[in-house]
Amino acid sequence: MATAKKKNQSKDTRYYVKAFWKIFAITLGSFVLFFLFASWGLFGAMPSFEELENPDSNLATEVISADGVTIGKFYSENRSSIKYKDLPKSLVDALIATEDERFYEHSGIDGRGTLRAAMSLGTSGGASTITQQLAKLLFHGEGSRFFLFRIVQKAKEWIIAVKLERQYTKNEIIAMYFNKADFVNTAVGIRSAANVYFGKEPRELSINESAMLVGMLKNPSLYNPIRRLEKVTNRRNTVLGQMVKNNFLEEAAKQKLEKEPIKLDFKPESHKDGIATYFREYLREFMKNWVKDNKKADGTDYDIYRDGLKIYTTIDSRMQLYAEEAVMSHLANLQEEFVINQKGNKNAPFVNISKEETNKLMMQAMKTSERWRVMKTQDKSDEEIIKSFDIKTNMTVFTWKGERDTIMTPTDSIRYYKSFLQSGMMAMEPQTGNVKAWVGGINYKYFQYDHVGQGARQVGSTFKPFVYATAIEKLNMSPCDSIIDGPFMIHKGRHNVTEDWEPKNSDHQYRGMVTLKKALANSINTVSAKLIDKVGPESVVELTQKLGVKSEIPAQPSIALGAVDITVEDMVAAYSTFANEGVYVKPQFITKIEDKNGVVIYEPLPESHDVLNKDIAFAVIKLLEGVTEGGSGSRLRTQGGGNGDKRWTGYPYMFTNPIAGKTGTTQNQSDGWFMGMVPNLVTGVWVGCEDRSARFKTITYGQGATAALPIWGIFMKKCYEDKTLTVSKKEFERPKNLSIKVDCWAPKVLDSTELEQNTDEFSL
Repeated sequence: MATAKKKNQSKDTRYYVKAFWKIFAITLGSFVLFFLFASWGLFGAMPSFEELENPDSNLATEVISADGVTIGKFYSENRSSIKYKDLPKSLVDALIATEDERFYEHSGIDGRGTLRAAMSLGTSGGASTITQQLAKLLFHGEGSRFFLFRIVQKAKEWIIAVKLERQYTKNEIIAMYFNKADFVNTAVGIRSAANVYFGKEPRELSINESAMLVGMLKNPSLYNPIRRLEKVTNRRNTVLGQMVKNNFLEEAAKQKLEKEPIKLDFKPESHKDGIATYFREYLREFMKNWVKDNKKADGTDYDIYRDGLKIYTTIDSRMQLYAEEAVMSHLANLQEEFVINQKGNKNAPFVNISKEETNKLMMQAMKTSERWRVMKTQDKSDEEIIKSFDIKTNMTVFTWKGERDTIMTPTDSIRYYKSFLQSGMMAMEPQTGNVKAWVGGINYKYFQYDHVGQGARQVGSTFKPFVYATAIEKLNMSPCDSIIDGPFMIHKGRHNVTEDWEPKNSDHQYRGMVTLKKALANSINTVSAKLIDKVGPESVVELTQKLGVKSEIPAQPSIALGAVDITVEDMVAAYSTFANEGVYVKPQFITKIEDKNGVVIYEPLPESHDVLNKDIAFAVIKLLEGVTEGGSGSRLRTQGGGNGDKRWTGYPYMFTNPIAGKTGTTQNQSDGWFMGMVPNLVTGVWVGCEDRSARFKTITYGQGATAALPIWGIFMKKCYEDKTLTVSKKEFERPKNLSIKVDCWAPKVLDSTELEQNTDEFSL
């Protein structure tokens, strides 16, 4: 009986052991098959070897200045790649201490952590390693809320993590993880996060700053320092505690750091913020066309928002900042005078236009507005949309003292914005064509029209040097040759004029016999008209086009006074030809483009051609020097104010170095210009309102010498004060064996010590 019982017990034990091992084998086999199926892609696609080699990193394209500063980005995610060597030790230590204590011990999966999490059903924390988190970030994003799907995802994370560990070093994995992590508020990747939250590069992060950023990784939305600073501070302290626990930090140091408040320098990065906004938008349009003509090795298109290109530009971040500061400081003051100037004008800011013309301008503005576009998508009629423009609404508007919340009708807001003075400014090295500064307007967020490369405006007297250059070339004239300033008429039929044309001087006076140098210095209209009559408008147009001006220019004598629309970009390039000894160099704003691996994929070839010989170019330079020595640009060399006050100019410049330049003012003061040159920098400035009918009532404030010249003066003073720049104060290089007389006085030796100056040049 006992024997039978023992046999049954032995039989039952063997049964249960076999059953256990059978279940274990089935479970293990299922587990293995599950992972095999997952790795084979039966539960969804798995990344290939090539994808693991080149994960879709969605990198922002960086726009880099000539002096190595990132001045902007093009992105769908604001993320820039960074290498492990550029990560501070405190950041890496904080990450490992908080997210994966045994990171350097496992091969992608932490067995101990996984077992702990399984035994506690997740209550003791998750088991995802840094490598697993990277796998999730790279290949499927946020985990599914559905349990079975999440299990599949987890399995795939394990498989990918193991593959990543085989493919990359531990340091590379850490760098990839930091590059991919989302820190919210437009900051994706550690480099963007460091810049957005602290205004610095990652290598400059302190221990506390590193701890805060690592703390955000647990839940970036929850630990958003802009919204929940107290929670973020507590989380930072937790990270510091983990660093102590893992021997990365001393307890005493931790206690000290915990007492420090989090100090943010929050600067969210946007396409519309930062410096060189107008230039960056111009560059973006260029890149849209560039990608069509420049393909990847496999024939596909580059994506400027995802491929992590590096665009190295010619822009100098220091000059760009000085240019923007010059525009802002002067126009903010001049705007005050403009407002005063418009008092009593019931149709402000428009001057001397009819009601019909005003309505046309306003209607055009309505139809190009965002309000009109949105309401059209809502199938609203034109009548309904127009009516909405007269309903008061809450809005945020631009002011020179910052954004302001207000209530006004959209119609009133149109008039309000049309009353702002705008500016276009560009500086370029004449010898290389490198564009050093580009300011297309006063605020890109509110005024997105670029007044440098996009908008052409009437150039006024800044066109006259092209007429003088033609006369010197065609008629063998010199700056010292004399011509009569007196009444002059081109009769109907000559040079295709349709009626008699008799230009008047701006002061309605005549000076009699004057040299060309004095005539240009005083911008005498009759002399310019006489010169174009002698050489013919066709010759002037031909030369102007050789100088790089792309605008359509009518072959009419009136162009001698500047009745021509030209962009600031083209004007700067044209004037640069004179400073570059008669050789035109096309403006260059890119030096090279690299792919995300640092391989150069584009280097533009400089474009240049001869326009004038050196002697003629230098003669024009001497003519233009006369403008700043005794003409409309002479306030650059004085100090004081004259009739004005701080709102419009004053003369705080006191430049003593050679400067070639020309002011320009169009009819009715719609446009004010100044073109200024030193040997290695040519800068053009335009000032005016969006609409030509919005303008100063008088020439006192609307002329180029008042509206535009001060911007050049402020900009150059800042450049000269910056000793890291090399803006020249030297003389323009004089050609050897100069064949054209440019020194309009001849010394007469009376004795060994005394010279007498011939003043015929100045006789009237």
